[in-house]
Amino acid sequence: MVIFDPSLTGTTCELHESVQHFLMTSTFLAQFMMGGGNMGYLVILGISMLVSMLVSHRLKSKFAQYSQEPIGLSGRQVAEQMLADHGIRDVEVISTPGQLTDHYNPANKTVNLSESVYQMRSVAAAAVAAHECGHAVQHAKAYAWLTMRSKMVPMVSIASQMMNVVMMVGMFGFISSGSGLFIWLIVACLGATTLFAVVTLPVEFDASNRALAWLDSTGSLGSSIGHERAKDALFWAAMTYVVAALSSIATLVYFLMKALENRRN
Repeated sequence: MVIFDPSLTGTTCELHESVQHFLMTSTFLAQFMMGGGNMGYLVILGISMLVSMLVSHRLKSKFAQYSQEPIGLSGRQVAEQMLADHGIRDVEVISTPGQLTDHYNPANKTVNLSESVYQMRSVAAAAVAAHECGHAVQHAKAYAWLTMRSKMVPMVSIASQMMNVVMMVGMFGFISSGSGLFIWLIVACLGATTLFAVVTLPVEFDASNRALAWLDSTGSLGSSIGHERAKDALFWAAMTYVVAALSSIATLVYFLMKALENRRN
């Protein structure tokens, strides 16, 4: 059973890797149960996996590159300074285990920086830390897309759990895997996760824009980091969300077409 926490937001949060894994695993199983072997679905799955791997590799390469370019402040110090400059006093900056696990948790108001970002004094660490604080600023200002995204969390959690239940029910024969009900249940679950992935895009791009605007306003810190370098690092982080959204849309369209075809027959 695939479980993920859609309440978190972040530059490189594990959320979208979990969502993509959830979608690929569950939909592949669904297609297999429906007879498998459909070339259209295999093409969508193959392209999605390939592009996701390429973007992920590029992101890690950029992070490694900009991690070698030093600045005077650690990721923690950059985050604390950005929060202070925006008058945010109730958000704590903490370290979280793992690599590229940075995220903002609106539930307990914490900016969670991966161990390397938290301690490192580099362009990469500063860009990631500032992006996460961008989410904290969104939260403080009740940014509309973030508010919408937060309200969708229960729906997405239910959809992920429902997809697992649908798979189990189909596997044990309680619902025919070729029936209209089975396919429409999959479409409903994919619809929820796809909408969530799409709504996430403006949240992530806005957080990066807020981070870049703040870095530009800091004078010496912004100069030492460099607008274009920070923008480049955050661009590839954002692309992981774009790929996730496009993959989800393509998968949803495929199963929706299958559902409509089944209905006509």
